[in-house]
Amino acid sequence: MKYYYPEHIAVYEKIKREGQKVAWRGADFERFPSRAFLEKALPQLCFSVDGPEVLEYGCGTGASACFLAKRGFKVDGMDLIPTAIELAKRFAQEQNLNVYFQVQDICELPHKGKTYDMIVDSFCLQSIVTDADRNKVFAVVRARLKAEGYYLISTALLDEDAYYPEQTVIDVETGIAYNRYGDGDLRTETGIVYIPVEDSDDYPDTIKIDNQWYLPHRRHLTLADLKSELGAAGFSVLYWEGDRARSGHMICTLDTVTETPIEYGELVTAIMVSIC
Repeated sequence: MKYYYPEHIAVYEKIKREGQKVAWRGADFERFPSRAFLEKALPQLCFSVDGPEVLEYGCGTGASACFLAKRGFKVDGMDLIPTAIELAKRFAQEQNLNVYFQVQDICELPHKGKTYDMIVDSFCLQSIVTDADRNKVFAVVRARLKAEGYYLISTALLDEDAYYPEQTVIDVETGIAYNRYGDGDLRTETGIVYIPVEDSDDYPDTIKIDNQWYLPHRRHLTLADLKSELGAAGFSVLYWEGDRARSGHMICTLDTVTETPIEYGELVTAIMVSIC
């Protein structure tokens, strides 16, 4: 089982069992974490068709997919956990919204198929940790995004308050240095965060560090490093911002589209006036 499955299986089973709609602390189905960013971004984007087609991967129980559908987008939502998709279908039906949901791992989505005017990631990318898996995601996005389409990302960033670069753990066998991150976790220079687990039997992606098994759990980068990663993956980052919740938000296009990037902090009240 891939490293990102067990946590999300447990989360959505808990939501279903407790009769909830979302798992985020301090939020509900209407106030999902990326809503404020989408509300700012969407009016500034240019689409050549009415009812642009959107793919949201890692859609969870469908909060942002429903938000987009209410605003006239034709939305396909996918998540790798069947329980999440079961709930997403129910919640969309309750609002009489026509959203197509399917069980699908974005890392395994074929490159050939329907293309989209916009692809949305609402706090999924942080859980796709390894270089190989992130490269798979970016390759899918490049293949499925229309030439003039937009790639919108909201993701967790490095939490400076939980990061202790002066506290280093050196793995004797590999010589790789890890820094303490949070309560018992370790982080590499590349932003991969590992959490301790009891053993490796159920997790093929575990590694042993200083006689303790660890599982890749998150990828927490700085805003600048995330922007660089996206640039190297073939995207032009038109706009980027960070917020007090240590979240990063970006608007990207394929790098064949030439635009003048908007610097972080610039044009605060009209953040994307030159994107269109």
